[in-house]
Amino acid sequence: MRSLLGLIVALGVATVTGVGTAWYAIEQGQLFGAVAAGNWTAWPGTGREDPDPYSLAMLARTGEVPLGASEGLAFSATHDDDGNPLTSACVYQVFGEAPAARLWTLTAYDERGLLMANAARRAGFHSREVVRGTSGLFSITVSAEVAPGNWLPVGTSGNFGLVLRLYDTPLTTGSQIGDLVMPGIGKVGCR
Repeated sequence: MRSLLGLIVALGVATVTGVGTAWYAIEQGQLFGAVAAGNWTAWPGTGREDPDPYSLAMLARTGEVPLGASEGLAFSATHDDDGNPLTSACVYQVFGEAPAARLWTLTAYDERGLLMANAARRAGFHSREVVRGTSGLFSITVSAEVAPGNWLPVGTSGNFGLVLRLYDTPLTTGSQIGDLVMPGIGKVGCR
């Protein structure tokens, strides 16, 4: 009787652990192959022909179509340079220089992973339209309220994330990402 009870408890623990870790890996994002550069994280292996099973499950759940390995690389950020979550109640500056790429885009997404709804109906910026300073560096204001210059609007409430996609970049192998300098995300102030 004790061995049967022990077997039931072991099966229960194994089931809860297995289902719990699988849910976490799928619901909370990709756990394997992540490469960080500052506040930005990329998953170079997601767009390969043979992604890991957790990435496949996450992609099936979200319906996201990743960039192919030869197309480019997407970096995402959900925190500012001080480690605080990005929130619509604050104004941010995304500044610096983007890594080498033929084209890059910067878009804002809500907590559900959808394009950020906003009054300006502008989803993002791309490298060919951003106004740069004389040094070649850029600064993009990310806020719910209109701002002069390069402005990426976000919704009026909730947290959000930024995605910087690099198209036709030599970084698609992921080997050079560790030393990469990415744009900063500085908080200007909050309302």
